[in-house]
Amino acid sequence: MSKTAAKRISAADFVPADHSLEAMRAAAAGCRGCELFATATQTVFGEGSVRSRAVLVGEQPGDQEDLTGRPFVGPAGKLLRESLEAAGIDPGDVYITNAVKHFKFVERGKRRIHATPKVTEIRACAPWLAAELEAIRPYLVVALGATAAQALLGAEFRVTKSRGQLVASPLAERVIATVHPSSILRADDATREAERRAFVEDLKIVAELLRDS
Repeated sequence: MSKTAAKRISAADFVPADHSLEAMRAAAAGCRGCELFATATQTVFGEGSVRSRAVLVGEQPGDQEDLTGRPFVGPAGKLLRESLEAAGIDPGDVYITNAVKHFKFVERGKRRIHATPKVTEIRACAPWLAAELEAIRPYLVVALGATAAQALLGAEFRVTKSRGQLVASPLAERVIATVHPSSILRADDATREAERRAFVEDLKIVAELLRDS
């Protein structure tokens, strides 16, 4: 495929005119907006209510998400839900999605190992995320990890410098970024608990913003 042709690939051709979550979820199942569909099991669309006041955006589905078709159901998702509850947020009250809707991986024996999506793949999938935000119109958007933050806030954004801080953005009235829970799981034993506590503290800021809105 030529570079010119690659640039033309986008989910925009698959996003339906009806931007209800139900219609978009059905349409996304047939998305061929980038080449990741060819190896992924299925599209993993966002999950939650259109009335959600907060949208949490991760990078992409993982192995278990790819197999089940649901976002954040693997170990990182378990940690996310536990951390939301520890911060005083009902996981059922938020909408959870990813910047990229197909699992990108490399095979190592029988294992499928996460691979970071390319900028072109993130851009190709951006129309789905934009349509989700348009449908929900959340009060608050939370970017989980560097890939999601840069997809939402630009390539120059650094979570390490601005985590837990409000960011001016047209995405929502309040926008904030923190780490992805998978980064906590990858931390060594000496730092993992401290990283988990810091993540909960970031989510407590989210909880406070929601209470004060």
